[in-house]
Amino acid sequence: MKPRVIAVGWGLLVGAVLLLSPFAVRDRLPEPIATHWGVSGLPDSAASLTGHALTSVLIWAVTGGILVAVAAYGRGRIMRMYRACWWGVLFGMGVLLLGTNASTLAANLDVPDWRSALLPGWHIAAALGSAVVAGAVCGYLGRGEPDEPSPGSQAPPRLRLEPGRRTVWIGHVTNPWPVVAGVGSLAVTIAAVMLTVTGPGSGGVLTPLLPVSVIVLVVSLATMSLTVRVGGERVVIGFGPLGWPRRTIPLSKIDSAWSEPLHPGQVGGWGFRGVPGSATIMLRGGECLVLRHRSGGRLAISVDDAEHGASLINALIAERVNP
Repeated sequence: MKPRVIAVGWGLLVGAVLLLSPFAVRDRLPEPIATHWGVSGLPDSAASLTGHALTSVLIWAVTGGILVAVAAYGRGRIMRMYRACWWGVLFGMGVLLLGTNASTLAANLDVPDWRSALLPGWHIAAALGSAVVAGAVCGYLGRGEPDEPSPGSQAPPRLRLEPGRRTVWIGHVTNPWPVVAGVGSLAVTIAAVMLTVTGPGSGGVLTPLLPVSVIVLVVSLATMSLTVRVGGERVVIGFGPLGWPRRTIPLSKIDSAWSEPLHPGQVGGWGFRGVPGSATIMLRGGECLVLRHRSGGRLAISVDDAEHGASLINALIAERVNP
């Protein structure tokens, strides 16, 4: 079965369950129903059955829309790099919403009033645990096989640029720890927003974590990956899965390039390191693309297949000097 069919089928299934399941047990539910609980397990807000169902479907629709936009924006590049994360978030968030909906309905079943709907603590643990397991398993199964390099995306070790032909090299690097932190913070952020929307947010377990999870999510997106593109008259360094923020270095400012193994201990740690004239973008130890500026400074970038990128940069520089 094609991945697209699986994704669409899962999305429709989750949406249908979230919309129809509350009305299937309508006769056993109070009106309104409890939709938010404090740490003690006592309900502190309520909503109409219709409002609860529509809110759940809306949250799922927004989640699906974000995932579709991420896949469409990169024209397949993001899906190749983060296929496992994409599938993990799709199924993990679906299971989380289904679990939250099920626990909400179970707590309200056969109670005389919404204030009597107690939520056992294990419901929350079961919903979160099921979502994490589903996301991890589906992410692993959906990771796919490594993509073959596309023609023209990598330069051969010995480059001979043909007149009139454009040669481009694209290198990637991914740090798995920010990816894990980003997926976790995204789940917490969406869950906290969901709890806030369905209730006042007072006394919630996840709601106080919302500012922290948003900060972690933003930092993770900026540091989980890096893409270097060499072609034409410039070297473009893009951060995060969307390639933004972005730094552009004109070839006219580069003297030469080479590949060099570097490790965090040599440059002062992870992230953006260095002093004026010698800087390093370190997302993982190992092969790095090093650029020497005509002004005398240098920039090292941890990226896969740096040797081919350096070969193309030197060939393009030579072509500029001897057209």
